[in-house]
Amino acid sequence: MQTTFFSHPTAIIDADCHIGQGTKIWHFSHIMSHAIIGDHCNIGQNVVVSPDVVLGKNVKVQNNVSIYSGVICEDDVFLGPSMVFTNVTNPRSAVNRRGQYERTLVKKGASIGANATIVCGNDIGEYAFIGAGAVVTKNVKAYALVVGNPSKQIGWMSEFGHRLHFDEQGIARCPESQETYRLQNNTVQKITN
Repeated sequence: MQTTFFSHPTAIIDADCHIGQGTKIWHFSHIMSHAIIGDHCNIGQNVVVSPDVVLGKNVKVQNNVSIYSGVICEDDVFLGPSMVFTNVTNPRSAVNRRGQYERTLVKKGASIGANATIVCGNDIGEYAFIGAGAVVTKNVKAYALVVGNPSKQIGWMSEFGHRLHFDEQGIARCPESQETYRLQNNTVQKITN
């Protein structure tokens, strides 16, 4: 069988996992059994991908990230350096809660900044932007910009990663892509490409 991905010689890749074409796995990373990693992902140095984790296509995982069982990242997700996922709400060393892992869904295009913490059981909406060091304790809306501990929403972001500024009619334009967005009922929707 021909390998269609790159792995550094120090990386450990367990049996029974799927790694997509064009994916790169760097120094000292560990991909555990039954993990699914899509095409063209980049797994940085010292990353752990636990059993049953699912990463979509083009997911970028920066150094020192542990992705625990229960996490699903859709396509084009960015996980910043040393950010943290949890998968049990009430961990105790002496209590085995392996059968109680909670799901965390990170939807298409979302970015999670360096040193952020995502408490399990919360979904991150499409193209949401989690600021560096934020602690997410509840669901995050699509296109939302959240910061702080606990995180709170302070604005909205475009798909290109620019802060959106809405006019009186609830319309904003991304300065880089020129895409147009509408804010209505505290929800953002892209209306032009």
